[in-house]
Amino acid sequence: MKKIILSLIIMVLTYQLNLYSQDAREIAEKASDIIEFESMEMTSMLKIFDNKGNVRERKVVVATKKFGEATKTMIRFISPPDVKGTAMLIFDYEDKPDDMWIFLPSLRRTRRIVSSEKGKSFMGSEFTNADMSKPDLNDFTFKIVGSAEADNNECWKVESVCKDKTIEEENGFSKKIAFIGKNNYLTHKVEYYDPEGELHKIMTIGNYRKQSNGKYFAFLMKIENLHNQRKSSMIVEQFQLGSKLSEDNFSTISLEK
Repeated sequence: MKKIILSLIIMVLTYQLNLYSQDAREIAEKASDIIEFESMEMTSMLKIFDNKGNVRERKVVVATKKFGEATKTMIRFISPPDVKGTAMLIFDYEDKPDDMWIFLPSLRRTRRIVSSEKGKSFMGSEFTNADMSKPDLNDFTFKIVGSAEADNNECWKVESVCKDKTIEEENGFSKKIAFIGKNNYLTHKVEYYDPEGELHKIMTIGNYRKQSNGKYFAFLMKIENLHNQRKSSMIVEQFQLGSKLSEDNFSTISLEK
């Protein structure tokens, strides 16, 4: 009889654990959906701070549009002169790894960004190349690890753990904990952990503005590297919902124009 009761207890606990995990995945999906746009254009200022507080500023124009199964993004630097003309193209797929290319004017050539480079620095900032595209939720296991307040919002703390070392390398972290608002599923803060499990970076996201399609867009992102004491921020100066650009504008040929 004791064995039967023990088995029932284990079954109930296992069911509850799986349900809890499924809830975490569902929260992550809703957090991704609430900020997903099929097309938009924006101009933003990337600020890069060193550990002494010195700052470099880089102006960027970005366009995103969905074509078939791929969401395509063009990122182009327009100032200062030393990075002007540098451009990145991203094909974000639903069911396979993203494709990324970068054009460097100094070399006058376009090259593919390989998987091992996606977790590396984006143009010398504390953001990564992987931060520029939508993460594949299938690459992670999810768990709710508590609740906390972030930016005056009561949030779930949703942990996303990379399923293997290759995914860790591609993303630049072993796991992350996202602070997702319980009232609207907006992500207000993300903690990134290195392969040793130490807290590495903290990203804060704010100045969300609701758009006419019901989605939200964050006009401010900041990230701090706790290892080297460097910081970066992305401040959106202009935003336009929708884009009239054709698919030809999102090609490796257009990178060099």
